[in-house]
Amino acid sequence: MSRFAVYVLPGAWQEIKDLPGHMRQRVRRAVDGLALDPRPPRSTGLEVADIGFEVRRLRLDRWRILYALDTEDRTIDVLAVRRRPPYDYGDLEELLAQMD
Repeated sequence: MSRFAVYVLPGAWQEIKDLPGHMRQRVRRAVDGLALDPRPPRSTGLEVADIGFEVRRLRLDRWRILYALDTEDRTIDVLAVRRRPPYDYGDLEELLAQMD
């Protein structure tokens, strides 16, 4: 099985750097793991209309890793790492616009 290329957007990179130490390490391992398994068991697809790729979230305790999966190009773009609650995916379209 070939690997996916994983890219972390600058905003998501800063969010990872600002996490508590133990969670930062878990998030980094999870992001690295997406290269081999882009749809791990704790991930869920999100409904987004009119885009040419899949948007997913990966749950780690109360944290969510939001990422875009392009199976054709074999790339993953990590969009954000947010705590839920209170995060409700309200800025998802803004995050997707950063990919362009």
